[in-house]
Amino acid sequence: MILPENDALGEECGVFGVYDLDGNQDVARTIYYGLLALQHRGQESCGIAVSDTNGPKGKVFSHKDMGLVNENFTPETISKLKGDIGVGHVRYSTAGSSTRENAQPLVLNYVKGTLALAHNGNLINAGELRRELEYTGAIFQTTIDSEVIAYHIARERLKSASAEEAVGRAMTKLSGAYSLIVMSPRKLIGARDPFGFRPLCIGKRDNAWMLASESCALDTVGAEFVRDVDPGEIVTISPEGGIRSDRSHCLPKAQHASCIFEYIYFARPDSFLDGISVYNARILAGKFLAMDSPVDADLVVGVPESGNVAALGFAMQSGIPYGQAFVKNAYVGRTFIKPTQRSRESSVQVKLNALKDAVEGKRIVMIDDSIVRGTTSDRIVHMLRRAGAKEVHMRVSSPPFLWPCYFGTDVPAREQLIAYNRSVEEIRQIIGADSLAYLREERLTEMVGDKVCICNGCFTGKYPIQPPTEDIRGEIEKWEGLHRDNVCQSKAEE
Repeated sequence: MILPENDALGEECGVFGVYDLDGNQDVARTIYYGLLALQHRGQESCGIAVSDTNGPKGKVFSHKDMGLVNENFTPETISKLKGDIGVGHVRYSTAGSSTRENAQPLVLNYVKGTLALAHNGNLINAGELRRELEYTGAIFQTTIDSEVIAYHIARERLKSASAEEAVGRAMTKLSGAYSLIVMSPRKLIGARDPFGFRPLCIGKRDNAWMLASESCALDTVGAEFVRDVDPGEIVTISPEGGIRSDRSHCLPKAQHASCIFEYIYFARPDSFLDGISVYNARILAGKFLAMDSPVDADLVVGVPESGNVAALGFAMQSGIPYGQAFVKNAYVGRTFIKPTQRSRESSVQVKLNALKDAVEGKRIVMIDDSIVRGTTSDRIVHMLRRAGAKEVHMRVSSPPFLWPCYFGTDVPAREQLIAYNRSVEEIRQIIGADSLAYLREERLTEMVGDKVCICNGCFTGKYPIQPPTEDIRGEIEKWEGLHRDNVCQSKAEE
């Protein structure tokens, strides 16, 4: 099978919303800077939708397109987005193709006015819900599950007393991962699925309330972190009530399932998710690797950027000096002109280059967050060898990927995973390292402590909810009876 050049995981999506209760009409600028801070979560498309709560009801100004935030929003573009309430989104596609039509926020016009929605996550019953809507006359403009959510909220609004009630009614039909920000004509609503797969937090600056995927976005715009949105919670921001909470959809903490890869890879290291420092979690992962899989070496290095903090933790625990072995091209994003198969360049070489003076003649410990297909690891190991490294020992700050993910992480089908049906020694031979070790599975819970319960289904095949028989990412998986038994039972049921 010919595998894609890019062996990296998709960075999810990022959402950011603002409601300035003083009526400041410049929230688009704040959203812009919030999205810049969340750019690591999605680099395929971006968008902003705003409205004036004191203006004509239902009037929404929006702009969205393919590419990065700073490529799509100029001062002139921002100046046209006048409003005191708004929502923004950066996208990486895990379900639905990468096209402008699938960019968010989605804006719906219906009998109650308008609805703008930004979504991070994946529904596992999106196909079923879409077919249900299609048979009742719905016409879809996109191929993403976010539009399914928006349609259900709009329909429930027709028989609900408020927009937040409509969101709650829709949540009873949704299965899977979703952190939502919904803009109605007079309210900003945030909602998180009952398992809490994806993060969402609340911030405040003066009299402006904010919702964001990560706390680093609040720091960027000078907002105070207030708290995380709890799994299953709906928060509503309005001039009449300030911020109100509905926890009727919440599950006991033992059933929560925060994605462990938020702490390993997705989130920025300066973020706090559910009370846990991402930086400290990665430091611990590196320390655990040094404790469980020590090696004699001269230098510890990280694969930029996500391997750097774990590498520092490894160095702190082992006493081996921490250093820099790579120069990263800061001007190459996710979308660049890929080299042809006949050319000698690779995507990895375009993005990274080894520092010969730093590694020549040395035994190197190289830390990366994961190995997906193995194509990138192979090239980076050989890059260090060509630069003169005497030995290259690879340590991975996560366990081996053995199962796909259906909750917003772009982990592919099992047959494309290098660890599927291979031993660690076989993987070591494929990537060309002198030694290879992964983080032990039991260390994952130690990384985050007892504050959160995690989902580690991509490593164990044990998911908090039944996986779909139809692969929502565009592939078809046949889930055998053995796999169907691999469903987590909550601690409360054990």
